[in-house]
Amino acid sequence: MSQTKQKTSIVNKFLNLIEKAGNRLPDPSILFFILCAGLIFLSWFISLFNIKVENPGTGKTVEVTSLISREGFGKIISESITNFSEFPALGLVLAVMIGIGVAEKSGYFDKLMVQVVLKAPRKIIVPIIIFVGIIGNAAGDAAPVVLPPLTALVFIKLGYHPIAGLAMAYASALGAFAANLTLGMSDALVYAFTKPAAELIDKDINLNVAMNWYFIAASTIVLLPAIYYVSMKIVIPRLGTYHPNDDSNEDESNNEITTKERKALKFANISFLIVIGVLLALSIPENGWLRNSDTGSLIEKSPLMDGVGIVILVVFFVPGFVYGIVSGKIGNTKDLGKMLSDSMSTMGSFIVIVFFAAQLLAYLEWSNLGIVISVKGAELLQGQNGVVLIIGFIILSSIINLLIGSASAKWAILAPIFIPMFMLLGYHPAFTQMVYRIGDSITNPITPMMPYLPLLLSYAQKYDKNMKLGTLISSLMPYSIVLAIIWPIFMIIWYLLGIPFGPGGDIYFNK
Repeated sequence: MSQTKQKTSIVNKFLNLIEKAGNRLPDPSILFFILCAGLIFLSWFISLFNIKVENPGTGKTVEVTSLISREGFGKIISESITNFSEFPALGLVLAVMIGIGVAEKSGYFDKLMVQVVLKAPRKIIVPIIIFVGIIGNAAGDAAPVVLPPLTALVFIKLGYHPIAGLAMAYASALGAFAANLTLGMSDALVYAFTKPAAELIDKDINLNVAMNWYFIAASTIVLLPAIYYVSMKIVIPRLGTYHPNDDSNEDESNNEITTKERKALKFANISFLIVIGVLLALSIPENGWLRNSDTGSLIEKSPLMDGVGIVILVVFFVPGFVYGIVSGKIGNTKDLGKMLSDSMSTMGSFIVIVFFAAQLLAYLEWSNLGIVISVKGAELLQGQNGVVLIIGFIILSSIINLLIGSASAKWAILAPIFIPMFMLLGYHPAFTQMVYRIGDSITNPITPMMPYLPLLLSYAQKYDKNMKLGTLISSLMPYSIVLAIIWPIFMIIWYLLGIPFGPGGDIYFNK
């Protein structure tokens, strides 16, 4: 008992330190404003030293140009709106959110998760829950919000401690955030910042949303048994037997499926299969409409890859819409319009971040600071083994993730630095992006900056009134530790085998 208290105390001290540091950081949008102002000042300061490098994109010698000048001020004032409106992939992310928003707001995602979990055979229920949690990151907020309380109830019926179920579901949804069998919002979000960062080095580079797909799909298969092992061998035995309190019963009404909802799910799932069938019919034939009309390629400059945002939109929108119609959630066009507007309202913080991130990228380009930092950074890292780069960048990303909860905010800061730098070292943006995504995921379960953590604590306190944040995270910590071992090792093996990360997502960059 004393050892447990001591461990919890250590965890609490660590979390308090992280929480205090994270809370001292300004809001992401204000942070980006500060970064923009700081970059303007930095351009003036570094320009005093006449630092010159060769631009690898043009072969010309460039030096840092101060933005505190008549020309720099003119660009900042006159081109800010253009920087924002022409930001690559902004439209793609918002379009994807239309489809995902309808599937989420109609209740399709929520009830689909409930149905899958409740119908799973007892012998494989735990792996099924983990699998649903991993692939649930494509469903917006549904997985970390809906799955933990549902899993807690299932664990009680299985004879396990409900808090173990909360921890497992939460870690599955957030710890394996960059793993999935399908493409979703997270792929579109990271791509939105990867593409403009890569264009600092190569304006004509050809990237796509699916360039990490092979690896994230394979990661799903690898991480599932890892999470299962932690649950069955560490977390469940550690929490022991559950002794319910009289007032600890949770309302199960949200975890029930009515006859009408069951019918709606049936038709929605059928519509989903029809959409997939149509996509296959347009892709598989040699003269398929989703192939490149000149080369017949399904990957290089094909409607499928170039229009992957619309494809994702349709794949999620159709079953969400069908579910809404059959269940009665969509009774008229006003209901549908409200779902669309509500889903877009959740993108407000992303849009604000994009505005400032667009300015930051423009300032890096106008001042040549982006090229100079990338070239100098690449010179420092020259000769470093790819394995060292993988481990180092994962550690950096995971530490930053403890302090900044917003995934888009973190990558908006890191992408303009590391994407060009790693490109100059010969690595494709798909490689750098995937390494970041691993680091960004593995500490998700334990970061106090994650907005879902207070909700998880409230769930846990229904079963243990004395539950504190540090005690809860001590049950989540084993997942982060194991993921921090298994996932980087898998990444290193993948890298050494030289397997592409996805369509058009090679390991090495060859201009």
